[in-house]
Amino acid sequence: MSTTFLKYLSRALTLFLVIPLHEAAHGFVAKKMGDDTAEMQGRITLNPFKHLDPIGSVLMLLTGFGWAKPVPINPTRMRSYRGGVALTALAGPVSNLIAAFISGLAFNLLYCSETVALQYVEYVYYGTVTPLVCLMLILQYVFSINVGLAIFNLIPIPPLDGFNVLRYFTSERVDRWFYMHQREISIIFLVVILLISRLPSEYNILYKATDAVSDLLWNAVSWIPEKRWS
Repeated sequence: MSTTFLKYLSRALTLFLVIPLHEAAHGFVAKKMGDDTAEMQGRITLNPFKHLDPIGSVLMLLTGFGWAKPVPINPTRMRSYRGGVALTALAGPVSNLIAAFISGLAFNLLYCSETVALQYVEYVYYGTVTPLVCLMLILQYVFSINVGLAIFNLIPIPPLDGFNVLRYFTSERVDRWFYMHQREISIIFLVVILLISRLPSEYNILYKATDAVSDLLWNAVSWIPEKRWS
């Protein structure tokens, strides 16, 4: 089984398992803030077919980045308009970071097994792929994809979650300006994403941020096998 196949399998798992978690998290927090719009439309669910967007799903499988159908919210029904919107938006990226942490934790717990550790070392040095190694590689890919999705969604440009988090610190005047310039902002968004994707890693802010968060999360769990083998 090739690593390329495992990479696409990991993207598919993220698409059908983690993307629904991301969207359901938005709806769950919105409900906690007083808005049950998402619940009434059946969006607080882990059923992927309630959330998947055709184009965003294809891009997720091909590139590792994509999007789902936006979860409907009604900020006027929330107890705190700006706070509710910000927390609802933040819930999605946080769910990705939690999924990444769990993936990293599972990888390192498996690595505590002598059998798994030996098979993984053989893969690293000799390229020998076993079912356990496949599982380890999938966990690594899922970890990386989820950190990347979290950081990507926190970019403070509409329509990403980071913009709605940023709105907590702005005013209604800023909201109106963004509403009046939605088309121009959408074009700028696409240009920014294209530019970021073409930058070398040493100059890519998104890459550096993803790398830093990945290191932080991985270091939080990598001590487990180190303690086991010390």
